Amino acid sequence: MRNHLALAALATLLLGGTALAEPMFNRIATFSVPDNLPAGRDLKKKSVAEIIAANEAGTLLAYTDAEQKGIGLIDIAMASAPKPTVFVPVEGEPTSVVILGERAFAAVVTSGDNFKQPAGHLATIDLKTKQVTATCELGGQPDSITLSKDKGKLVIAIENERDEKLNKGALPQLPAGNLTLIGIKDGEADCASRQIVDLTGIAAVEPTDPEPEFVDVNQDGLAVVTLQENNHLAIVDTRTGKLVAHFPAGAVDLKNIDKTRDGQIAPVEELKGVAREPDAVRWLDNDRFVTANEGDWKGGSRGFTIFRKDGTVEFDSGSLVDHIAIRLGHYPERRSAAKGSEPEGIEVGTYGNDRLIFVGLERASLVLVFKDEGPGRAPRYLQALPGGIAPEGLLAIPQRNLFVSASEVDLGEKGGPRSAVTIYQRGEAPAAYPTIWSADVDGIPLGWGALSGLAAHPELAGRLVAVTDSAYSPSRILEIDATAKPATITGALTLSKDGKPAAYDLEGIAARPGGGFWLASEGNPEHKEKPTKNILLRASAKGEVEEEIVLPEELEKQASRFGFEGVAVTGTGADETVWLAVQREWKDDPKGKAKILSYKPADKSWGVLHYPLSAPAAGTWMGLSELTYLGDETFAVIERDNQFGAKAVKTLATFSVKGLKPAPLGAADIPTVEKKLLRDLTPELMKLGGYGLDKVEGMALDKDGSLFVVTDNDGVDDSSGETQFFAFGKLTK
Repeated sequence: MRNHLALAALATLLLGGTALAEPMFNRIATFSVPDNLPAGRDLKKKSVAEIIAANEAGTLLAYTDAEQKGIGLIDIAMASAPKPTVFVPVEGEPTSVVILGERAFAAVVTSGDNFKQPAGHLATIDLKTKQVTATCELGGQPDSITLSKDKGKLVIAIENERDEKLNKGALPQLPAGNLTLIGIKDGEADCASRQIVDLTGIAAVEPTDPEPEFVDVNQDGLAVVTLQENNHLAIVDTRTGKLVAHFPAGAVDLKNIDKTRDGQIAPVEELKGVAREPDAVRWLDNDRFVTANEGDWKGGSRGFTIFRKDGTVEFDSGSLVDHIAIRLGHYPERRSAAKGSEPEGIEVGTYGNDRLIFVGLERASLVLVFKDEGPGRAPRYLQALPGGIAPEGLLAIPQRNLFVSASEVDLGEKGGPRSAVTIYQRGEAPAAYPTIWSADVDGIPLGWGALSGLAAHPELAGRLVAVTDSAYSPSRILEIDATAKPATITGALTLSKDGKPAAYDLEGIAARPGGGFWLASEGNPEHKEKPTKNILLRASAKGEVEEEIVLPEELEKQASRFGFEGVAVTGTGADETVWLAVQREWKDDPKGKAKILSYKPADKSWGVLHYPLSAPAAGTWMGLSELTYLGDETFAVIERDNQFGAKAVKTLATFSVKGLKPAPLGAADIPTVEKKLLRDLTPELMKLGGYGLDKVEGMALDKDGSLFVVTDNDGVDDSSGETQFFAFGKLTK
């Protein structure tokens, strides 16, 4: 266990020195991108928000939707209640957008997947009529677009991207890209003024194929351009169209990272000479700019870098970005062998006297906020912002104390979260996120995620244990200090069997009388390649599996892939009884009734009760996700559907077994418990400002009667990575 002084110091560091009462951002609204689609379009098909812009007043947002081939507009006059405005088709795939006065200018790819003959145009959208009023042919495939600070020119990175399937994506793949400048006259794009800046012949990786990725312009009219695959940076004077400087982005040695995809978050490895390969770039002032080092072809240094305009590296984040993601449970372990958290987006905004840097982590689905402390000093980490999956577009709106992120992933076709635009407001309230994180162990952040079950320490109030599911291997039991703010994961036990690390799909945990744990491992007998059984595990206090208890054959053959989800224990000695919640109906259950199983270790006997599930909405399902003993023969369960948002069902319910005797297996008459609503969790989830998490999976009642609930983030796989830990205080029965 970490001492409280050390934890307080860590909290002050990672929450941005909250002891100083610095202003913080908090999420106030989430806009579901499909809500903006016009009538007649299939709302189930992908609709995404990638790059995002705002009008000068910060009351109207415009975002690119390449999947639906249009620009979406959102009214944020009331930032906490964004409204769909209109969707403007652009006859191609928009890649970037800016707003000037009553016009939006969108860079649009019109060549699709024709990499040999890339084409695109600049579309002008009248924001009053909501129509495309003009186009300029660009002679290639555009990526990023920005405005010069004097509003006199549009500056466009023409990438002419490579075909990653051709020759394993090796360069060169011509035609070469360039930087294109288009003047603005009377608020309109002056197509005749188009000027092409040649960027070939400068990069050492492949000088004939620069592939410009992202561009930004400072107050002096200097444009900085990332040549991502070439690991190179160029600076162009937009007033003259002349290349004034260029230099390699360089490489980084990374220490204490996880570079192996093996089911474990273990930041104990190293990588040497990793090319930065920056994607997004923003000027900090007239002399410095900051890059997000996503990587693309051969590199990706997992962080961000501050450069001077002469190419000098002023600061590099090294392993810091991945470490923050690990502490917050957002680290994408399955990307360890690739680029880790993968910083892709970068934004800079000045709020009052504070110049802030926003770093978007594509794979960790976080936006990190840093304060620029000025030339020659390292930026200071302030906070992390949760949102949609894969934030790509980042937008500072300091004139309204707002920040916006746009997420490019839409999992509607998989039944998952939709693409979203998330709005945050800066104020005096402390940061609401995270609600749970991990401490360092021996100077290394303790990795975690996918909290699938929760239980209380039998003797210490505010101390809990949690299990992680099959997202990670081997299985672990995590120790949680819930008295800390945020709740802090202080240690971990690796489950072992016969002296070797063991892997299960743990979904429930309960403290055993006298020490040790009962663990519920969910089976999947319907898996085509590796069917597994539901297993009740008896483990020691050190995490050693002492016994694997499988269901009797006549019961196991009735199982579906929705198996054990919670475990609780009552009694001691010969009266000890282990109770297990099954998530959904099995083959032999009546519709709408899930099993509550009982098991007596003393005589190895099984019994069964039924729990009456609420009727799910059409096309959804309802099930149980936890089982917690409250005392006096009363239990609590998490009953939930598989949906997101305000209409989803996430509840805590109680039932008593007083006077009920579990039926023997195979009995025709099985008693059904009577449930009572304890708490509706959906409002609790929605007031967090997010899209409404679906997997509420852990619940515990501690020694002093305080109730805790936690969500499962699926190990950041098809998930935003967000975990919410609720401390509801004393339970009133």
